[in-house]
Amino acid sequence: MRAYSNPSSNRRRKISLILTSAAVGALVLAGCATAPLTAIGATETITGPTLASTQAAARGPFVSAANPLAVEAGMKVLARGGSAVDAAVAIQAVLGLVEPQSSGLGGGAFMMVYDAESEAITVYDGRETAPAAATPELFYENGRPLPFVDAVLSGRSTGAPGVVPMLVLAQKQHGALAWSELFGDAEALAQDGFVVSPRLAGMINGSAPQAKTRWATEYFTKPDGARYQAGETLRNPAYAETVRRIAREGAAAMQQGPLAEAIVAAVNEGPRPGALTTADIAGYRPVVREAVCGPYKIYTICVPPPPSSGASILELLAMAEQTPDIDKGPNSPEAWAAFGQLQRLMYADRDRYFGDPAFVSVPVAGLLDPTYVAERAALAPALRGAAPYGVPEGAPRVGADATREPAGTSHLVVVDAQGNAVSMTTTVESLFGSGRMAGGFFLNNQLTDFSLVPTASDGTPAANAVAAGKRPRSSMSPALVLDREGRLVGLLGSPGGSSILAYNAKALIGALGWGLPLQEAFDLPNLVAKGDGFGADTEGFPLAVREGMAARGVELRPNTTETSGLHGGLWRNGRWDGGADSRREGVARTH
Repeated sequence: MRAYSNPSSNRRRKISLILTSAAVGALVLAGCATAPLTAIGATETITGPTLASTQAAARGPFVSAANPLAVEAGMKVLARGGSAVDAAVAIQAVLGLVEPQSSGLGGGAFMMVYDAESEAITVYDGRETAPAAATPELFYENGRPLPFVDAVLSGRSTGAPGVVPMLVLAQKQHGALAWSELFGDAEALAQDGFVVSPRLAGMINGSAPQAKTRWATEYFTKPDGARYQAGETLRNPAYAETVRRIAREGAAAMQQGPLAEAIVAAVNEGPRPGALTTADIAGYRPVVREAVCGPYKIYTICVPPPPSSGASILELLAMAEQTPDIDKGPNSPEAWAAFGQLQRLMYADRDRYFGDPAFVSVPVAGLLDPTYVAERAALAPALRGAAPYGVPEGAPRVGADATREPAGTSHLVVVDAQGNAVSMTTTVESLFGSGRMAGGFFLNNQLTDFSLVPTASDGTPAANAVAAGKRPRSSMSPALVLDREGRLVGLLGSPGGSSILAYNAKALIGALGWGLPLQEAFDLPNLVAKGDGFGADTEGFPLAVREGMAARGVELRPNTTETSGLHGGLWRNGRWDGGADSRREGVARTH
C-alpha cells in the first residue's frame, strides 16, 4: 500500500512508500512489457502498447465522459487555460442536466486529483451524509424493513448532497479560472434546451418508478401530454437558475437559502417523509483523504479509501498476481473462470468490512497484506458457490451486510495541459435518484446504500449500518495509474453499482495485464461474480470460452445489474489511448 501526501501545500512532495517487501518485489521485479495476445473474438494477434517509464510526461487536453455535450464543455474550459478540476466542474454541471438518471447537483462523488508538479494525489470525498435524526432503523416500518423500492421513493432515502461542496473545495485548491466562469454551457443548455439522447429517452419512458413520480412526470411530459422522446428538445429553466446561483455563490447556494429549503420541502413530502433539515445541509462538509495505492504488474493503482470500496479492487488485483491462469489472456476460459472466482472472494470481504471509517474500523492494511492475499487467492480454484469472508489482520467484529446498490452513476476523467488530472465517479444513486426534485435537479437516494438491516441476529451491527452523520459505503472507485517513478500514466472508472468493482478490475487487467488497447479492454464482455452466481454479457463470450468456463464451475447467466460505463485513458507512446464504453453514449477527446 502507498500513501500520498496532500498536495495543498506549496512544497514539492514525493511519494512515501509503505510497501511490504513482498509488494515491493511485485512492483519492481515485474516485467516491463506484456506478451502478444489475441483480442477476444478477433482473428489477428495484437500487441498492446507499453506504458514506458522513459516516455514524456502525460499532458492534456484529454477528456472522457458519458455525454458528448459534457465532454465539449470540459474541452472548452481546458482551451481557456482551465485546470483539470475546472473542467470537471463544467462537465458535472452539464452531466447533471443531460444525464440526470446518473448524476447531478443533488448527489455525491469521489474525486481523485493528481498534481503534476508535486506528483501528489488528493482524494475528495463528496459522499452524502445521513441526517442528524437518522437511526439504524431508518428504513423500518412496523418493525420490518421496507420493501427496497418503497425505501428508494421515500423522503428517508436522501442524504445531505455532497458533490457541489466537494467541487468548490477542490476547485479552490486546484482551479485556474474563476469559479463563476465554469457554468456557461450548463446554463445555456438548460435555458435554450438540449437534445434528448436515446439513453435518456429510454429512461424517461422506461419502467423505473422514479421516472413516474409527480416531479419526474411534470418535468418529462410535453404540453401535449406525451413524454419526451429521443431527438426532441428539453428545456429546464429551473436548472439554469440553479447553476447561475451556484456560479455566483458557490456551495452556499446549495447549502443555504431557497435551494436548501426546496430540497428539504421535497424530502419532507409524503409518502414516508424524510428527516433531512436545512441544518443538515448547511452542516455538510466534504472530506480530504489520502489515496490507497497498491502494485499491479509494473504499475501502481491508486483509489479512494473507505467509505469507497476501491481498496477491494486492489485486493482483487493482488490476488490476480498470485493466479497464473489470469495471465492466459482474454481468449482463455481459465483466465475468465479465475477472474470470476477471485471476485467472489473480493466481494465477500468488501461486503463484510467496508463502511464509513469515522464509525467503523476498516481493515484495509490487513486485506492487502501479501500473506492474506495469497491465502485468499489459494481458495479460488476449489471454490463452489458463494465465498466465505476472510479474517484479515485488524478485522473488527461486525455483522452480516444487507446492502443493495441499484443503478445510476457516471464517470469522467480529465487531464489538462500541465498534466494535472481528475478521475471522478459521481452519482445520485438509483436511476433519477429518489425521483424527487428541487431547483431543476433530482435528489439522491444515497441513504439506501446503507444496510437496510442494521444488525445480525445476535445484535452485532453491520459495518454499513445507518447512523446519524454517517456516509454510506460506496462502490465508486475512481482510479489513477502511475508508473514506477510515480508519474501519471492512466486514469479510469465506471458506474454500475456494486459491479463497479468488477468493471474497473476487468478494464485494468485487460489493459495492463493483457496489453489490450483501452477501448478493447472496456469493450470486453463483463463478468460479475458476487455471492453464488455469475452475471455476464453472456453472448459476448465465444462459445468455446463459455463452455470452458462452465467446465470449471462458472456457469454464466445474463447480467441483471446496471451495465458498465467505463471512461478513461492511458498514456501510451506519447499520446492518449482513450476509451469510452460502447455500452453508453460517451466519447473520449484530445482536441
